[in-house]
Amino acid sequence: MSVEKKIDVLGIGNAIIDVIANADDAFLSNHNLNKGSMTLVDETVSKNIYASMENKVQMSGGSAANTIFGISQLGCKSAFIGKRSNDELGNIFHADLANSDIDFTTRPLDTGEPSARCLILVTSDAERTMATFLGSSSKLTLEDINEEQIASSKIVYLEGYLFDPEEAQEAFQKAAEYARMHNAKVAFTLSDAFCVERHREKMKDFVKNNVDILFSNEGEIKSLYETDILEDAYKLLKEDVAIGVVTQGDKGAAIIEQKAIHKIEAFSTKVIDTTGAGDFFAAGFLAGLSKNLDIMKAGVMGAACSAEIISHYGGRPENNLKQYIKNKAGLIL
Repeated sequence: MSVEKKIDVLGIGNAIIDVIANADDAFLSNHNLNKGSMTLVDETVSKNIYASMENKVQMSGGSAANTIFGISQLGCKSAFIGKRSNDELGNIFHADLANSDIDFTTRPLDTGEPSARCLILVTSDAERTMATFLGSSSKLTLEDINEEQIASSKIVYLEGYLFDPEEAQEAFQKAAEYARMHNAKVAFTLSDAFCVERHREKMKDFVKNNVDILFSNEGEIKSLYETDILEDAYKLLKEDVAIGVVTQGDKGAAIIEQKAIHKIEAFSTKVIDTTGAGDFFAAGFLAGLSKNLDIMKAGVMGAACSAEIISHYGGRPENNLKQYIKNKAGLIL
């Protein structure tokens, strides 16, 4: 029996609070952080870095959650599955999604482990370096995967960062299985080149066997296919997925289909903070696809969303996203 597709995009990822502050290269070096990448840290290290950050800004975040938030701001119906705790940060995260009309009903963890937080250090070149304490977000299990929600979704969007815990990998497999059963597309983001290095073979297998739409940047896709030549990565990508999206910073993005490669130009904007750039490209692109826009218009929507998010600090839009895209790209969902 077919189920009505009431949800445009369902995201599955880390339920994380973002803590953002300016930093210099010396700060990163002092805390053994690799510039431009995400480093997993334990609770003690996270507390030490947090205490050293000045003029901190806190907001709900997480890669897939940012994307789902953007999709909701574009007028699409969205939902999220992710693990939090019943603590201050977890409650902030839940309230933020609920206030944005995002279905978020995952049962909180009740073991006393803190909710996750991502410490984002922004250097003067607008590059962001992240130290992530996964906390309760890493405790997502098979039991948290809601078949009814997936059956009601057009697209299920999975976050590569969540590939680190073994149980979360199993949860992804189950989500992909439900998606196939209920005629939902599976989208997956590689998230980070270091994450790809940690799980390359498992990720390649997951992409090849489960994914319809793959998001990455240049470094991530080269890492996945172990090549320094982007065109070679594209050839391999065509063999694995129906649609590949490779973001390229101020050079825009490439959308790879099996019979064509499309170029999406970046919108001109002053770059303040690249946090969320890929997340919001995915938001615009998936929102467009969910509303049956053609692939080029969906790509332009992604580029416009990305332009908005990099024009200020933080991974959440400061402008009305629907109006911004209308003004910037002339597109309306």
